[in-house]
Amino acid sequence: MMQSVIVVRPLVTLLIALLLASIHVYAQPDTLEPVPAGAAPVNDQEAAPDLWQFEEDEDVETWGMLLRDQSLDLTLMGAFVILALVSFFRKSTSLKYVTLAVAVVYLGFTKSQLISVVNIYGLVTGNLPIFKYSLAWYLFAGFTVVSTILWGRLYCGRICAYGALTQLLDQVVPERLRVNVPTWLEQRAAKIKYGLLAATILYFLVTADIVAYRYVEPFWMFTRRGTTGLWIGLTVLLVATVFVRNLYCRFLCPVGAALGVLSKLTVFRIKRWSECNTCKLCEKTCEWGAIRGPEIVMTECVRCDDCERLYMDTAKCPHWLLIRKRNKVSASGVRVQSLAP
Repeated sequence: MMQSVIVVRPLVTLLIALLLASIHVYAQPDTLEPVPAGAAPVNDQEAAPDLWQFEEDEDVETWGMLLRDQSLDLTLMGAFVILALVSFFRKSTSLKYVTLAVAVVYLGFTKSQLISVVNIYGLVTGNLPIFKYSLAWYLFAGFTVVSTILWGRLYCGRICAYGALTQLLDQVVPERLRVNVPTWLEQRAAKIKYGLLAATILYFLVTADIVAYRYVEPFWMFTRRGTTGLWIGLTVLLVATVFVRNLYCRFLCPVGAALGVLSKLTVFRIKRWSECNTCKLCEKTCEWGAIRGPEIVMTECVRCDDCERLYMDTAKCPHWLLIRKRNKVSASGVRVQSLAP
């Protein structure tokens, strides 16, 4: 835990400073370029096009041109996807927090690109970005869907820039400030996000007013554009997150609800030992309320790696401790038999 805090603390400090500074940044209106002193005035006749000159044929748009124009976005997005998968499969705490920091900086403040309830509405109505001009976005969205089907809510656990920000914040907040939500309340509050998803989509379908997404998602913060009321609401949400970890992601996020429904199709689920029926170690460790006795609730699990690292810890997981005990008993029994006359 101390190692992760040492790694994450400077990253979180930098990200929070970037967020606070960005609140004061506003777009400046474009200005006309001044005419250099002494420059000759432009003659209208000279500026007029030659009426007798045939226009040159426009270049025919090809996939090669489209790929070349979007090559940088595709490369960066592809590199980030690879980083996320490597950190996931390696089960490395350090790599995980590096991925979260990159998500905040790259997907958040640089690209302002997150999966939004607006995208879900666009999918329902068939109003998605034009494919050939949005290849990096489709790579991002496709990875989100495919990874959810394969492993569960991997997007929520280490890709979403807002979720990444709150997880980094969680590492530097003193444990004594945390409020542990009672299990009965946690399970009921987790259903709120499904109601928000249904209500938001219904509102979009009735009014076609997608601007309302700002009132159910805080993702607009990465664009640094919001009303005073929105900034106040965001501040209240972040302060509440200090006391209740991952508050928005666990209880209020409609995208998390949609991916939770999709995660019912998850192919590669987290393995469970027979000892998981009685052991409470992982259940107490889980920060998302996704472990309930012997069951891992895939709709709530974000594949944060915590329980999986415990599974692999032969000094803590009861599964390995019992195996070691059985091996000692078995070895001692063989020794006694060998000594018997």
